[in-house]
Amino acid sequence: MKRFMVLVIGLVFLFTTSAIAAGEPKKKDAAADPAKVEKKAEAAEKKADTKAATAEKKADKKAKVDAKKADTKAKVDAKKTDTKAKVDAKKADKKAKVDAKKTDKKAKVDAKKADTKAATAEKKADTKAKVDEKKADAPKK
Repeated sequence: MKRFMVLVIGLVFLFTTSAIAAGEPKKKDAAADPAKVEKKAEAAEKKADTKAATAEKKADKKAKVDAKKADTKAKVDAKKTDTKAKVDAKKADKKAKVDAKKTDKKAKVDAKKADTKAATAEKKADTKAKVDEKKADAPKK
C-alpha cells in the first residue's frame, strides 16, 4: 500500500510540474513580446473608437430622422388647423346668411301683420265713423 501511495504522489507531482512548466513559456512569451501586447491594446482601442463613431453616427442619423418626422408632423398639424379654420369660417358665414334670411323673412312677416292690423284698424275706424255719422244725421225725434 505504501508503494502505491508513493507511486500516486510521484505521478501527481510529475503531472503538476509538467503542467506548470508547459504554462510558463506562454507567460514568458507574452511578457517577453511587448509589441504584441501593444498591438492588442491598439486594436482594442481602435475597435472601441470605431464602435463609438458608429454609435455617434447612428445617434446623429436618428436625430435627423426624428427632426424630419417632427417637421412633417408640424406641417400636417398646421395644414389640419388651417383646413379646420376655413371650414369653421364657411360654416359661420353660411349660418350668418341663414340667420339673416330668417331675420328678413320674420321682418317681412311682421311688417305684413302690422300692415294688416293697420288696415283692419282703419276699416274699423271708417266703419265706426260711418255709423257715428249715420247716427248724427238721423233725425232726432
